[in-house]
Amino acid sequence: MTDTTNIFEALRESHERQRALYTALTDTSGDTPERRVLFDQLKQELTAHERAEERHFYIPLMAHDAGIDLSRHAISEHHQLDELLESLEEADPASPSWLPLAKKLAEKVEHHLKEEEHRFFQMAGKLLTEKQKTALAADYRADYEEAKAAMA
Repeated sequence: MTDTTNIFEALRESHERQRALYTALTDTSGDTPERRVLFDQLKQELTAHERAEERHFYIPLMAHDAGIDLSRHAISEHHQLDELLESLEEADPASPSWLPLAKKLAEKVEHHLKEEEHRFFQMAGKLLTEKQKTALAADYRADYEEAKAAMA
C-alpha cells in the first residue's frame, strides 16, 4: 500500500509533538531531570524538523517566485528559534531566568507553527502538485528520522 500522506500532514505531526513538548517543558520548575529530558527532546524535535522542513518544504517552494519571500521568512524564524535554544542550553536550568526564556521559546515556536499552518500551507498548496506534496512528505519523513537518529 502506498503512503498518501502529504507534506502538510507530515509537518503537522511534528508540530503537534512540538506543542506537547514545549507545553510540558514550560510546566516544569527548577533543575529537575524531567526539565532536562523535556528540553533535550524539544531541542531534538525542533532541530530534526527544521532540517528536514527546510530541505523538503522551503527549498522546493523557493523554486516558485511566490514562495521565495515566504520561505526566507520561515528560515529566518528557524534561525531565531536556534538562537533561543542555544541561550536555554547555556543558561542554568535552576536560575529564575530559565523558565521565562523557555516560555519565550514556546511563544516563538507557536507563532511560527500558526503562521505555517494558516498562511504558508495555503500558499504552498497552490504552488505544489499533489504528486509533489506526497513525494515531499516521504522525503521529509526520511530526512527527519535520519536527523533524529543522528542526535540520539
